[in-house]
Amino acid sequence: MNKNTFIVGFMLFALFFGAGNLIYPPTLGIESGTSYWGAIGGFLITGVGLPVLAVMAISFVKDDARELANVVHPTFGLIFTSIVYLAIGPFFGIPRAATVAYEMSIVPFTDVSAVVLLIFTIIFFVLVGLVSLNPSKIVDLIGQMLTPILLLAILGLIIGALFLLSGTQMAPIDGYTSAPFFTGFIEGYLTMDAIAALAFGIVVVNAFKERGVMTQKGLVKATGKAGVITAIGLIIVYSALGWIGSKMASHGDYTNGGEILSAAANNMFGSFGALLLGIIVALACFTTCVGLVVAAGQFFEKVTPFSYKSIALIVTAGSFIISNQGLETIISYSVPVLVFIYPIAIVLIILPFISRFIPQRKAFYRGAIFFTFFISLYDGLTEFGLEMPGITPYMEVIPFLEIGLGWLIPAIIGGLLGIMIGQLSTKSKDSKHGAA
Repeated sequence: MNKNTFIVGFMLFALFFGAGNLIYPPTLGIESGTSYWGAIGGFLITGVGLPVLAVMAISFVKDDARELANVVHPTFGLIFTSIVYLAIGPFFGIPRAATVAYEMSIVPFTDVSAVVLLIFTIIFFVLVGLVSLNPSKIVDLIGQMLTPILLLAILGLIIGALFLLSGTQMAPIDGYTSAPFFTGFIEGYLTMDAIAALAFGIVVVNAFKERGVMTQKGLVKATGKAGVITAIGLIIVYSALGWIGSKMASHGDYTNGGEILSAAANNMFGSFGALLLGIIVALACFTTCVGLVVAAGQFFEKVTPFSYKSIALIVTAGSFIISNQGLETIISYSVPVLVFIYPIAIVLIILPFISRFIPQRKAFYRGAIFFTFFISLYDGLTEFGLEMPGITPYMEVIPFLEIGLGWLIPAIIGGLLGIMIGQLSTKSKDSKHGAA
């Protein structure tokens, strides 16, 4: 691996490692308790494996995530990809990252107030906007400068935990008691990294193109190597943060992962721990926000009449407004949308790796996505609190629905039906041409 591979791999790590990556592993750790290693195994599949696969999937196509979805239908490709970019951008992803940065790097040192949040977000988003206006420079800025500082700060927290953090794992709660692996699998959705990867993929591909890698084979190979570097870093950090959470159960009760990490840092290092954690959070959330603004700007520049700089400023301003609604509000309305989007995104990520070996590629895509769409729509509406007594009894017979994987079997059935329908359609056309 050459220097560029490591730099891009470090950049991708920093882009992925944002708000959700900090607050969800400790929560998983404290809730899974003695079932921690099974739970973190499931979490790593959706929190690390899928994002890396998604970036590689983008390297197979000439453009961006829309090209993957266009196989189903161009209209679907435009609408779904736009929803993904809006979700990970100004609606949920960027505001969540900014408010987590505020909660964990500012709140410990001052009184909580709407005015303080406003001042923080003004400064935060001015910096995000300034850096995002020069997307060609973010690889060097993040990959060479900010990521090493971030990794050193995280390493300090992990080493401190190994030697200074005492505590015992408690009995698992909720779904971690009966199905820790699958519960961790679903928790990995909340990082938003698999759908963020659909956006970050083109940033990575463009970074390698700017460094002279032009062939598709070369891009796939380079992206895969950078993905391995990113995956190793994320696996180590997630596992360590989750382990810290599992040790904190005996120290008290906490409402979210931010509180768990803050208490752990204070337990290990006192006031210096709060400063160390503040540095980690601020850098992690800042790099992720920059990456998301750049990705959204590059996508919407292609599908709207606006310039990249105009879109980057609009996304930054919109994120600023939503950030001031507060972290709990943002999380509450983001979860149902993520539950709806994620299964469709997962299927789109996996299909490019298997469809090349399957006949009737377009029909296969359409069948798999069509069935997945209806199951994930039901799950999203249920998560939102909408009751559907006329449908629910029929949905409950679907395998794995209770563990959040009800879309899996329908996606497979839909894909197979798509192949059958596609082959019948082809035979019908051939017979008509033969008769003519």
